[in-house]
Amino acid sequence: MCRSIKTLRPPFEEVVTDEDYYAAALQYVRKVSGFRKPAAHNQEAFDRAVATITTATAELMSTLQVRR
Repeated sequence: MCRSIKTLRPPFEEVVTDEDYYAAALQYVRKVSGFRKPAAHNQEAFDRAVATITTATAELMSTLQVRR
């Protein structure tokens, strides 16, 4: 679905920043909403979705156990 979102877990990425989580969440929300930049009346919902997905992604990545 979002081919430009990079994999954020080892061995693909050893160090992942909050900015990486935000960028992935932003791309996801852009893709599913169909808006690159939402209209003013949709901005709050768009920003809230990005924040929620950023948090969920960080939580997911912090709990995954990767076998090497």
